[in-house]
Amino acid sequence: MGKLLLIGNGYLGQAIGDVFRDHDWSVIPVSLSGDGGALAADVSSIAEVTALAERTGGVDFIVHCAASGRGGADAYRRVYVDGCRNLTTVFSGVPLLFTSSTSVYAQTDGSTVTEESPALPDRETGRLLREAEEIVLEAGGTVARLAGIYGPGRSVILKRFLNGETVIEEDGRRFLNQIHRDDAARAVYLLATSGRHEGGIFNVSDFEPLSQLDCHRGLAELFGKPMPPFGPRDPDRKRGWTHKRVSSAKLASLGWKPAFPSILNAAEGISRTLD
Repeated sequence: MGKLLLIGNGYLGQAIGDVFRDHDWSVIPVSLSGDGGALAADVSSIAEVTALAERTGGVDFIVHCAASGRGGADAYRRVYVDGCRNLTTVFSGVPLLFTSSTSVYAQTDGSTVTEESPALPDRETGRLLREAEEIVLEAGGTVARLAGIYGPGRSVILKRFLNGETVIEEDGRRFLNQIHRDDAARAVYLLATSGRHEGGIFNVSDFEPLSQLDCHRGLAELFGKPMPPFGPRDPDRKRGWTHKRVSSAKLASLGWKPAFPSILNAAEGISRTLD
């Protein structure tokens, strides 16, 4: 069907690659290290991206879903801002989809946010994501703002709950916006192939944002464990303290529907696969 250049071969990237391959695409994975059969390239280097283009030949679509390696602002600038700028420059004319984050929405009033809502993050890392988004949008590309990713072998919320590390902040009203990794991968494929849009921003979040309190009530019932204790909000959360419901109605209008409408739908299965 086509050739995909996949920048990022980690937890999400591998799932995205699998979906494209299932639809008969040729997938060229790229990572900084070159592990796992990927090509090695540092997208923050224009020279390395140029060499990558020469090595791979023509491609039909690019997905940039590389992680920052849990780094701070410097890593965000290199991987996301410089990376997106270099990809749009070297691969001019090739559609690019960048997986950003719903953390760019800094709302704290519990409101429902759409792609039209203000995205004014109060953390430098969030502002760098917005800068990368603008580079992609100006090039006619697509931005997929992903909620917190969980899935097989990975769920921060569930792991902390099962390990007795959770503290419900204040009264537990803060909404938790989540997306299963496989639902996110299917969303990326749909956005790459639907042909019903020309770039733009799309939120990728499940259909049932849960308050922190309701989420842990559900987990306590599922696993027969006591509720976590209450405590003050964490002022040091990497992505800031927000309280909003992220709407994926725009993505749903293209025909996307998550297999896991809520993290509670997947929690029992996830618990069996956690390390």
